[in-house]
Amino acid sequence: MMHIKIPKLSLVVLVGPSGSGKSTFARKHFLPTEVLSSDACRAMVSDDENDQTVTPDAFELLTYIAAKRLALGRLTVVDATNVQPESRQPWVQLARKYHCLPVAIVLNVPEKLCHERNRGREDRSFGPHVVRQQRSQLRRSLRRLKREGFRHVFVLESVEEVEAATVERVALWNDKRDEHGPFDIIGDVHGCGDELEQLLEQLGYVRTRLKAEGGGMKEADALWFPPSSFSRQPCVYAHPAGRKAVFVGDLVDRGPRVLDTLRIVRNMVEHGSGLCVPGNHDVKLLRKLNGKNVQLTHGLANSVAEIEALPDDTRDPFSKALAKFIDGLVSHYVLDDGKLVVAHAGMKEEMQGRGSGKVRDFALYGETTGETDEFGLPVRYNWAAEYRGSATVVYGHTPVPEPEWLNRTINVDTGCVFGGKLTALRYPEMETVSVPAKHTYCEPSRPFLVEEKEAPALSAQQLHDDVLDAEDVLGKRIISTRLSRNVTIREENSTAALEVMSRFAANPKWLIYLPPTMSPPETTSEEGLLEHPAEAFHYYRSQGVANVVCEEKHMGSRAVVVVCQDAEAVQERFGVTEGEAGMVYTRTGRRFFNDLDLEEQFLARLQIALTNAGFWEQFNTSWACFDCELMPWSAKAQELLRTQYAAVGAAGNASLPQAVGVLQQTAGRLNDGHKIEEIVTCYRHRRENVENFITAYRQYCWTVDSLDDLKLAPFHLLATEGGVHIDQNHIWHMETLERICAEDPTLMLATNFHVVDVTDSDSQTEGIDWWTGLTAGGGEGMVIKPLEWVVRGKKGLVQPAVKCRGPEYLRIIYGADYTADQHLSRLRNRSLGRKRSLAVREFALGIEALERFVRREPLRRVHECVFGVLALESEPVDPRL
Repeated sequence: MMHIKIPKLSLVVLVGPSGSGKSTFARKHFLPTEVLSSDACRAMVSDDENDQTVTPDAFELLTYIAAKRLALGRLTVVDATNVQPESRQPWVQLARKYHCLPVAIVLNVPEKLCHERNRGREDRSFGPHVVRQQRSQLRRSLRRLKREGFRHVFVLESVEEVEAATVERVALWNDKRDEHGPFDIIGDVHGCGDELEQLLEQLGYVRTRLKAEGGGMKEADALWFPPSSFSRQPCVYAHPAGRKAVFVGDLVDRGPRVLDTLRIVRNMVEHGSGLCVPGNHDVKLLRKLNGKNVQLTHGLANSVAEIEALPDDTRDPFSKALAKFIDGLVSHYVLDDGKLVVAHAGMKEEMQGRGSGKVRDFALYGETTGETDEFGLPVRYNWAAEYRGSATVVYGHTPVPEPEWLNRTINVDTGCVFGGKLTALRYPEMETVSVPAKHTYCEPSRPFLVEEKEAPALSAQQLHDDVLDAEDVLGKRIISTRLSRNVTIREENSTAALEVMSRFAANPKWLIYLPPTMSPPETTSEEGLLEHPAEAFHYYRSQGVANVVCEEKHMGSRAVVVVCQDAEAVQERFGVTEGEAGMVYTRTGRRFFNDLDLEEQFLARLQIALTNAGFWEQFNTSWACFDCELMPWSAKAQELLRTQYAAVGAAGNASLPQAVGVLQQTAGRLNDGHKIEEIVTCYRHRRENVENFITAYRQYCWTVDSLDDLKLAPFHLLATEGGVHIDQNHIWHMETLERICAEDPTLMLATNFHVVDVTDSDSQTEGIDWWTGLTAGGGEGMVIKPLEWVVRGKKGLVQPAVKCRGPEYLRIIYGADYTADQHLSRLRNRSLGRKRSLAVREFALGIEALERFVRREPLRRVHECVFGVLALESEPVDPRL
């Protein structure tokens, strides 16, 4: 029985003459979706799988599908005869293109059997000479399959072998997705043994004694411990909590303790407390150990000198063991379910977890332009600037003064051997730990230390984020969110959002969140009302929510406020160098204040209030993001009030009194004025409604001559460094913000709130009475929210908030006469499904944007969600809801 082992990601090419049983073998060992049949492709393009005239088209289709599958990392099986070298070569080339291994499974069964099978099939009308020719072509090239490029070749010589064969899918050596860490990924060591030992101890690793087998040390281990270890029990670094060190390569050259470094790393790898990928310096040393003629440059002389200084009786055995160790290192590792990739010089998304010569070369050297810089070093493509993968890639190779994050990649080579420091990234904590170099062991060819050149004002990520790519937001997009899985953004909505962003948006570096829309409750049957709290309470009760928080709805404009503690925080966290302390922007991403001096004063007052409240220390943060209402409404909506609401009020005041007068005169001249009196009464009501309309919108207007004429009412502390505060209930938010508002009551207004148990009738009555009191004087109403931020019902996320507006405020929205019976009956037939769907999707996107920003993901990833909220706002929904 032949046990066939194939890589999980490979291109399997079935080889054999017609009738050899390839299709039967494929059905037995592979999924139907994994098998691409040339006969099936002929049928797809011509309705006849035996139509040889469409063979070129069929193979073009087969190749196209195979390429799509390999690009997505799916195992693919080609079911065709493939008996000629020229028919197999395109498959080898396709596998190389997508960095996967080509595998040949040959069914070399007797020719007689193939004839018998073909005679039993009506669709096989060709003569026996076809099979004879196919068998002849196969025999002539069978021994050359590996030379053609197939990494694995399996030949089944009989029916019994074919029927007894088993197929097992094995992971590539670089596939360690089942290892979840936690990990400590350590940058280029280059023989800096003192610093490596110090860093390991700082990370919590301790020397653990090896348990000798049979009272003695393994011969393989003995070569890897210095002679002094034989006088005591040899030790290996290990972490008490089970963490594992991962080394990004370049262990050798330049530094003073190359062999000690190799021993530490090899022993950790051998005994399970470490992993290691090779660096280009390690591979160069391997070539030297294998007798290749290499130049002793770039520090290789140091490594060779240490090896040659070994005692004569251990030098050769150690050199062979060292060559075996380096040769066994895998180009890169894919860890933690594919969320983490470690390679010496980095790894593009399309190469991760794959195996080819190009993958290994990229892992060792990166990608160069073919040019050299003024220091004689190769100019490298900045692959990380184009990286769009979901996995975090940790690498080294090119020394940098500080660990550099860029598009979910981080360079942890901080040039220890050049006098910098040795750095490790703790994963999944995403924290870096460093120890300074004790000496400058080698002068760098290219200056890189901070003191040798002026430090950049911005990080690599911030510099990269200075230019945003429209391709990152345009077109149909499916955005994955933690709260609501995938949110789809349609192409036409993306285009509309881009128009808004490009013409009106504030500095995009501040746009880390846009608030969601909010749905009203179902319409009420209460006389003269369109909305009432009872319907909102019923909605949440039906969703299993027992307690809700009712917050006063202020008569202002929605504002997102981002404020920093100082200028250093502005630059470090937001990459803004213009001297701003923060930003106040609208729910559509536009700058709230046209007067920048007024905004500067506003943010300065807010900074002082936060400082006096001990906010920065309490939350261990240098920035904060708030969701607020900024009053008066006229401060932002002045043009809207003037052109729409004031115009309506003025027109009504001008026309309705005259209409009433004319109608009264008419009634006096008629003998039967009864019907006219009804019309007069109707127009008097309309005149009263216009007066109420004017009174309603005027409550939202007052003159703003100075900062003291503004009122900021915060109701959400959305995020600070290290956290998005949706884990705290709404009472916590109200109480936290109340303490801040108390520090500047002239500018800030604490939001009133009331807690209601929607399962208790008395509590509901109290909530309704509270709403009645708010709206009786023309107040806007209240917003009802579940006590907890995130609640899941039977059909997904429950509405994060429901607004219940007062009757006089709704006069502004629906018109002065909306309370007339004929209008109310029509307005009560409104549909809320689309609005509520929109609210939930925008809520999920807004929180996702904040969480990505807090995790320090690239700005394009944050903007993907922010842009998504803006795009959804262009969906056709009744704006009055």
